[in-house]
Amino acid sequence: MAQLLEWRFQTFEELSTKELYQQLRLRSEVFVLEQRCCFLDADNKDQKCHHLSGYKNGELLAYARIVPPGISYEFPSIGRIVVSTKGRGQGLGIELLHVSIEKLEVLYGKSTIRIGAQLYLKRFYESFGFLQSSEVYPEDDIAHIEMTREAV
Repeated sequence: MAQLLEWRFQTFEELSTKELYQQLRLRSEVFVLEQRCCFLDADNKDQKCHHLSGYKNGELLAYARIVPPGISYEFPSIGRIVVSTKGRGQGLGIELLHVSIEKLEVLYGKSTIRIGAQLYLKRFYESFGFLQSSEVYPEDDIAHIEMTREAV
């Protein structure tokens, strides 16, 4: 599959201030403004994570952070998974998840992965081998579930 985006995979320390700003802006545009969630996005996990950014023509269109085991869950995790409104409907979310899993496995080997997912995206994540592993719970007034992908 030909890649649609140019990918950058960096530690927090490797991010330029411009890259960090772009990431935080995209996360705010979607999670705070679009989804109308009032929450503290800067949760002090970013400094411990790797950051995956997908660019097209210099514009950040997709982002996820790879969270080490023991930070959010006992297993490594993928969080803050987001695609810009400009990039939706083009398969960027599919590419983002494929590349995220690939990068997570480079860091941690073939491992169980756990995520916190918005309930309406359950089928999307199931297409990558994730299965629901918790009851539905509210997070910022949005129904969420934990999902787990066993090592394959």
